[in-house]
Amino acid sequence: MTKNKNIICISFTTWQGEYTKSTVQLLSILARDNNIFFIEYPRTYKDIINSILGKRKAPVKRMLGLKKRISHISTSYKSIVKHVIMPPMLPINFVKTKRLFKILNKINTSIYKRQLQKLIKKHQLSDTIIISAYNPVYGLPVLGKIGQTLDVYYCYDGMDNLRNHWMTIELEKVYCEGVDGIICSSTFLQNQKIKLNKNTFVVRNGVNFNLFSKAKKNFSNSKKGLKKVGYIGSIDYRFDIELMEYIINLYPEIIFEFTGSILRNEVVKKLKQFDNVEFLPAISPHDVPKILASYDAGIIPYNNLEINKGIYPLKVNEYLAVGLPVIMTNFAPLQEFEPVISISKNKNEFAANLYNEITNDSEDLINRRIEFAKNNSWKNRSQKFERILSELFINKKNKIYDS
Repeated sequence: MTKNKNIICISFTTWQGEYTKSTVQLLSILARDNNIFFIEYPRTYKDIINSILGKRKAPVKRMLGLKKRISHISTSYKSIVKHVIMPPMLPINFVKTKRLFKILNKINTSIYKRQLQKLIKKHQLSDTIIISAYNPVYGLPVLGKIGQTLDVYYCYDGMDNLRNHWMTIELEKVYCEGVDGIICSSTFLQNQKIKLNKNTFVVRNGVNFNLFSKAKKNFSNSKKGLKKVGYIGSIDYRFDIELMEYIINLYPEIIFEFTGSILRNEVVKKLKQFDNVEFLPAISPHDVPKILASYDAGIIPYNNLEINKGIYPLKVNEYLAVGLPVIMTNFAPLQEFEPVISISKNKNEFAANLYNEITNDSEDLINRRIEFAKNNSWKNRSQKFERILSELFINKKNKIYDS
């Protein structure tokens, strides 16, 4: 197992946020026994301007070096993570010319690389492990170039032209081929990446079981009053509007509650017309269990898109950890959940499964779901993640010595 290792995470996200992040959960647990530096996705000069104008919140003083760029975060797993803010980068995503884009991107990645070199030197880090969490743009320029022992790509989502910049897609392929190992969050992603790198493994998403199981669904309460079905998470291009229009119209006696960021306004426009629909703003991850416990069922109504096949949704284990019945579309190969959730092939099957799960729920089924989710805790997932890191690290060290 990885113990007392120096791990730098090149992240694609922030640490804080309105939804649970697998990277944050895994690193929080790894930080119990290792020295973790979490590098937030770098913001740009545009973010500074928007922050000054009050349009956005950004850690401007830390970005500009007016305050310390490194702070210490205490996690819910009783560990400490060193949280790092990078200097501002050039905003370049709007640039259409490939040649100019590549020049500007090289400037950004050079700044990023120098900062990592300074960090390693200042803290006298040795035998460093670099984990790029879904961030090949900044992972590739430092691949094997800043004195690290190991480079690992943590891939928790697929890539497509709808969401990802063309350069990101190009760089990811090269990065996958060059790293010492890849850890994916789903078998579908593993099957894709193993074609590029034989050292490809899978560690599925988990759940903060202790947090969610405390909000266990009360079966006696669920037998009273109106039924409520909920969805928690971002509402974006993955969301199947037509399916939900059909289901909501079919069951006017059920309240449908959607909590999370709206990234696709068309969903609100079409579903707000129904009296039994409520939209609520995004909430803190720690507030999610209480909301889930008030539902009679949880739904995951995703489209059957190619990009969705790589998803291992965090919310499925969170729903189960509070004892909720789960109804979802068959957007991804998730057969391991078939014993405890309802996977639907079409809208009629989704409607029948929803009615059946709500009508036939029981205390025994609630307990079975919770027990299933317990095996998928982040604690268990992190142990596998650590084992893979340890094996890759030992193999790389032996390779270095042999050469």
